[in-house]
Amino acid sequence: MDAKIPAGPLAEKWASYKAHAKLVNPANRKKMDIIVVGTGLAGASCAASLAEMGYQVKSFCFQDTPRRAHSVAAQGGVNACKNYRNDGDSIYRMFYDTIKGGDFRAREANVYRLAECSQQLIDQAVAQGVPFAREYGGYLNNRSFGGVQVSRTFYARGQTGQQLLLGAYQALMRQEAAGKVQLFTRHEMLDLVLIDGKAKGIITRDLQTGAIERHGAHVVVLATGGYGKMYYLSTLAMGCNASAIWRAHKKGACMASPSWVQFHPTSLPQSGEHQSKLTLMSESLRNDGRIWVPAKQADERAPNDIPEAERDYYLERRYPSFGNLAPRDIASRAAKERIDAGFGAGVMKNAVYLDFSKAISEQGQNKIAEKYGNLFTMYQRITGINAYRQPMLISPSAHFSMGGLWVDYELMTTIPGLFALGEANFADHGANRLGANSLLQASVDGYFIAPYTIPNYLAGELQGGKTDTDHPAFEAAEKAVRQQLQQFLQSKGQLPADHFHKTLGKILYDYCGLSRNRAGLEKAIREIKALKEQFYHELCITGNERINTELEKAGRVADYFEMGELLCHDALTREESCGAHFREEHQTPEGEALRDDENFCFVSVWEWNKGEPVLHKEELVFENVKLSVRSYK
Repeated sequence: MDAKIPAGPLAEKWASYKAHAKLVNPANRKKMDIIVVGTGLAGASCAASLAEMGYQVKSFCFQDTPRRAHSVAAQGGVNACKNYRNDGDSIYRMFYDTIKGGDFRAREANVYRLAECSQQLIDQAVAQGVPFAREYGGYLNNRSFGGVQVSRTFYARGQTGQQLLLGAYQALMRQEAAGKVQLFTRHEMLDLVLIDGKAKGIITRDLQTGAIERHGAHVVVLATGGYGKMYYLSTLAMGCNASAIWRAHKKGACMASPSWVQFHPTSLPQSGEHQSKLTLMSESLRNDGRIWVPAKQADERAPNDIPEAERDYYLERRYPSFGNLAPRDIASRAAKERIDAGFGAGVMKNAVYLDFSKAISEQGQNKIAEKYGNLFTMYQRITGINAYRQPMLISPSAHFSMGGLWVDYELMTTIPGLFALGEANFADHGANRLGANSLLQASVDGYFIAPYTIPNYLAGELQGGKTDTDHPAFEAAEKAVRQQLQQFLQSKGQLPADHFHKTLGKILYDYCGLSRNRAGLEKAIREIKALKEQFYHELCITGNERINTELEKAGRVADYFEMGELLCHDALTREESCGAHFREEHQTPEGEALRDDENFCFVSVWEWNKGEPVLHKEELVFENVKLSVRSYK
């Protein structure tokens, strides 16, 4: 796999790339069409940036407005190594923290570029009017997130994703008003169109009318987020799905390390079988909240009745250097270990406590409310519990996809002309993402990287002319889409798509979740295949081809079956533990992840082969950091 990493010293690679990248002159830009699927931070920022440069952009989202993209749900903050606290932060330190946080399973060049561009992002956001928190004197404030020992996280209370998205949204709508962006809301991408091996367009379905449409372009950009909703119960919204990247995969775009899925340690626990999603509580709460479980198994006492001596602050005990700000994969596994051992809290004994009593006694309730007030309010509205007076209940849940479409240094997939941005690609986080790096990657990809790398590709496409949507490739793709929709509509079963989604999610949680083993993964693959066969025989779709949410769900769940198999297959073939991928057969005597750098220091890159995936390897070369045992003790 050729990642096209520029030559030269690490700190000069991105500057060197920009200095030598090919350009498209302004007169030619207006002749070039670009499709951007997704209007979250990555998609909106990319579409707005390219439109402002003069390209003709079509922007697609399945929501009724770009503002409802799931970036809006990110709470805690966005990282940048500005070193405002004078606590020793730097581009290199942020680079190293991110490489280490990902358990040394990411490219050095991509991660360094992420840290380098982080400094520009804060200035960009402030110029857009993003209301970051400020200190009394007016300076931008920072706080810490997991896996680091500096304060580099900029935040807007617990609404950072929403505020950053509004900045990108207003930039996007400015270009739409100028006539440079065509916005297609309530449209879902159902297939990618290739002409002569290059991405040249997409097939979409208008979710309000059911109309199947063809859209051509010189470049297609997928910024459609991750696939954590495959687990059904996750922090993602119900509409989040993996269909865009999966259908691109089936057209030739390789998938990279799909089993690297992060479980967030601070979400609200499942409270019953009625739930369709779980609620995220920001990692920022771990700055002041202390995580504990009762020292006694199956303790039925209320948390405030359990004395201090009978509490186990297990993260502070096991990881004294980082304490409650241990990285997410480690914090989530530690919580699961305590819960599985019988020390869980709550009605279902499936949670741990997040306690603010010490912080409130030291800082006062008003100070805590100033930092986290909206999160406490949200918690009380959902649970009825006042977290100022008794601890929150939290539990790990599926959250972020470190895996995704394989991309090179230019963020282009293995299909020429198809780019993947943000969580849709695998590029920056390795086997575990550090908190507050998600908003960073999405913004950096859209604002600062794609506006250089996409023109570099388009400079070689100037002779092609407009893409003809009457081309046989469009006709074939549309025909395949219509056939699948008709197959679903003609189903004569009795079970809705949600039943199969929920069952699949339980299989993945049980066998390919926070911990995995060979027997469980092999069982999961067998059960997913059987469930998939049942799906095509017993699925029930009511309604017709017009407005039909059940029809939408069916297509997404069908993709989840195939992707779920690949996820388990990827986990099965990686005979090591690294980051969020924890194989029970490969752990230290203390229960920590045990990497195998000799045999698995690579990114698994999977090629679609009609259900029999073909493995390629991108070997990871570390020239600037030394591979070491990741320790947060």
